[in-house]
Amino acid sequence: MIHKSPWVSFIDLGGCNGCTLEIIEAITPKHDLERFGIKIVGNPKHADILVVAGTINTKSVERLKTLISQMSKPYYVIAMGSCAISGGISRLSYNSKGPLDKIIKVDMHVPGCPPKPEALIHGILKLLGGIK
Repeated sequence: MIHKSPWVSFIDLGGCNGCTLEIIEAITPKHDLERFGIKIVGNPKHADILVVAGTINTKSVERLKTLISQMSKPYYVIAMGSCAISGGISRLSYNSKGPLDKIIKVDMHVPGCPPKPEALIHGILKLLGGIK
């Protein structure tokens, strides 16, 4: 039952690492993501939800698709931050592949540059509310 205690994994495809810092902040005692029953796992193969941050570039597209194909179904994808949602400041770069939802199905967007931990927690809980 994913809506009871989902396992979440994070992947940063490149960028300023601001989203990664906010993800780390979300699991600290101040915000405590685990109080909602959400467990952070290091391997996306074990996760129910994959949070993707950073700019999607040419090299990361195939790696991302391979990783997604290895996740057990049903799985959900959250695009975190401006880079994953719209391409961010690198969207006009020759190497940018654009928004994440043009490459894979995205179930939730968490906007911001970088989004605050509260926004990430809200996005995960809103996604879980929609799954029920």
